Amino acid sequence: MSRKPSIAVVGCGYWGKNHARTLAGLKALSAVCDLNENNAKSAAAKYKVPAVTFDELLSNTNIEGAVLALPPHLHEKHAVALLNAGKHVLVEKPIGLTAAEAERVVEAAQKAGTIAMTGHILRYHSAFEKMHSMFQSGELGELKYIHSHRVGLGKFHPHNDALWDIAPHDLSLILAITGKPPTHIHGEGAATLNELSDFAHLHLKFPDNVKAHVLVSRLNPYRERRLTIIGSKAMMSFDDALPWDQKLALYKHNIWQDDDGWQSEMVDPEYIPVNEDMPLTKELEDFLHCIRTGDTPRTPIKDGLEIIKILEAGTVRHNG
Repeated sequence: MSRKPSIAVVGCGYWGKNHARTLAGLKALSAVCDLNENNAKSAAAKYKVPAVTFDELLSNTNIEGAVLALPPHLHEKHAVALLNAGKHVLVEKPIGLTAAEAERVVEAAQKAGTIAMTGHILRYHSAFEKMHSMFQSGELGELKYIHSHRVGLGKFHPHNDALWDIAPHDLSLILAITGKPPTHIHGEGAATLNELSDFAHLHLKFPDNVKAHVLVSRLNPYRERRLTIIGSKAMMSFDDALPWDQKLALYKHNIWQDDDGWQSEMVDPEYIPVNEDMPLTKELEDFLHCIRTGDTPRTPIKDGLEIIKILEAGTVRHNG
């Protein structure tokens, strides 16, 4: 077995601690770094690795790569510094707060020639992997429409609205299905607690007359995590809020036209078996694999740029 690359986690808070735990389990965690010294010391003691400053990380040639799980406004600065130091980088979403910031990260990655990817974990979810495979094999027919609903009573960030915090999950899946960026973007939003949107709705148009919509909310009384594909042969839904044996459902409803207009006949869903695995583990395994082999990650850093372009175009500004 080839040696595992040595990876540091920068940011040991809410999500970074999951990266640290998973990398430790993969025998690839070599250091932790956090502006909060107590966070860094706690993670270092737990996983028996050194706590380093960011400058020490940049100069340490034994550390090959880093996972950035910082507040989003810090991602661009730290990602560019790591790439300029020749490190491989996985940047959690979003990779910047503007398209200009994201472009600087992409340009630094291209110049460095190292592995750079963005953290879109649902691309590694076994239910979506199966959905994507079935779509590509033609089982759903010609793509007509995609819609996603991701709502609940969520975290309230001081700088990120619901669109920027939640929508990247589904946008990454939609772009994987369409294989193309949208040609038209329209956003709507409602701010009820402060000047940031608690509800957001994106309407997207793609080539070949494909359309999609994304609905997100962090102020909703029930939880929903559903992505639906409408094809000419069948429909399919990935609902991550359901148990594993019901997460992926195929609907072969009959729809036809006769003298009385359009008719339809509903049928029971066919639940598609999927593996109960850990998307974060698979994402980090892909990062480590690409460092070893030079292969392109499933979610390259440029994917993060495409999503930020959509977020910028669909953001609704509210007066404070």
